[in-house]
Amino acid sequence: MTASIEREQQLRGKGSEVDQAYGKWIASHMEKRDMASERRRRLVERNDHGEHSFVRNVWWPVVGSLDDLHPEYEVNDYRDGSRFLDFVYIRGGERISIEIDGYGGHHRDASRRTFGDDRFRQNQLMLDGWKVIRFSYDDVVDKPRQCQQFIQQMLGKFYG
Repeated sequence: MTASIEREQQLRGKGSEVDQAYGKWIASHMEKRDMASERRRRLVERNDHGEHSFVRNVWWPVVGSLDDLHPEYEVNDYRDGSRFLDFVYIRGGERISIEIDGYGGHHRDASRRTFGDDRFRQNQLMLDGWKVIRFSYDDVVDKPRQCQQFIQQMLGKFYG
């Protein structure tokens, strides 16, 4: 059995509290959105295994709540359009974007245009004052303690 499968099974046994909190949290964000909004559509239709794994394996064990964390957060981009960030943590004036990157079709098979656009998107966020944190899906599942330690360091640096 691989380490990631064992970890998933361990967390399922302990995860009922976090899984329930996650479901309620997503539902509350959906309720706040207009039925026709793109953000609501993304919350309803997304395959959120990576995001759910991040909350269950990394965020919840460190923070113990979902306060000030927002899923599928919409920001304006440099072309007067909008972009969606996997998670945003906003507290005390700090704006932190947290992205969970799978090594799937989006990244592995990205065109040169898509690859460049993704880098420009991150640069624009940084110019707009965002802190951008990226985790690979594999690390969230296979190395959650390493990711947890990073979150602890980040929170300590920005919030003392």
